[in-house]
Amino acid sequence: MSASGGTKAIVAALGANLAIAAAKFVAFAFSGSSSMLAEGVHSVADSGNQALLLLGGKKAQKAADEEHPFGYGRERYIFGFLVSIVLFTIGGVFALYEGYEKIREPHAVEHWYWPVGVLLFAIVAEGFSFRTAIRESNELRGKQSWASFIRTAKAPELPVVLLEDFGALIGLVLALTGVGIALATGDGVWDGIGTLCIGVLLVIIALVLASETKSLLLGEAAGPESLAKIRAAAVDGDTVTGVIHMRTLHLGPDELLVAAKIAVQHDDTAAEVARAIDAAEARIREAVPIARVIYLEPDVYSEATAAAGTDPAATPGGR
Repeated sequence: MSASGGTKAIVAALGANLAIAAAKFVAFAFSGSSSMLAEGVHSVADSGNQALLLLGGKKAQKAADEEHPFGYGRERYIFGFLVSIVLFTIGGVFALYEGYEKIREPHAVEHWYWPVGVLLFAIVAEGFSFRTAIRESNELRGKQSWASFIRTAKAPELPVVLLEDFGALIGLVLALTGVGIALATGDGVWDGIGTLCIGVLLVIIALVLASETKSLLLGEAAGPESLAKIRAAAVDGDTVTGVIHMRTLHLGPDELLVAAKIAVQHDDTAAEVARAIDAAEARIREAVPIARVIYLEPDVYSEATAAAGTDPAATPGGR
């Protein structure tokens, strides 16, 4: 996995979640708090999610072969989507079920110091993991807002870890609130309500993750900045006079396919056009290093072609 894949953030989150999960289950065993049980399952699900992300990054490094000539870069998208499913089913649905059961048959929280102490420890540990994810994300985010970064990031790992850690911190606060009110009132229903709130939160985060990773699986184009660089690099003003139309597709977070129809001079020889295409490919790769698969189709420039704009169906041979 590349550095942009956020391996450090994933490992930090995995270590924190394993420690937190163990502590939460111990607290549940002593206190009987449904919030602690839901949070323990949540942490186990998160640990599994980070393991899935690491596995996806490992599988994505496989070299291209005859069956998959464009490589295995999309493995990272597939495992990112699996994370959203795990978070929804194991984390969210279980918490909703456990909260409903606790409200239906409430019982007082026992040995209150166990859940409170573990929750405070978990907040500190999750805060450390969240800070690591923020630091790694800031290296890529630039001037984007956090919402824009999560929506447009081509590598799924950092958005997944960010949303998981953010959700975990809110969930811990909800659990602490539910346990606190249950202790103050002596009514275990509040513990169940806190658990229900955790379930709703996890389901919402899972749906957001599923929506974003589904878009990546379907195939997203390069961002506006990369598109502008590719267009500028393709044209040399001599043999290549313009880009008639272009399509790009992310084969993985770190690999981009570029297919374009370029305008060349009508009196250029085949050898001159071939050299121009090779030179254009070299310029594109220099401008956008992740553009590793490039297909350029030469066409003779004409006023009719220019008037057709970027619609491939309206250009000669474009479909």
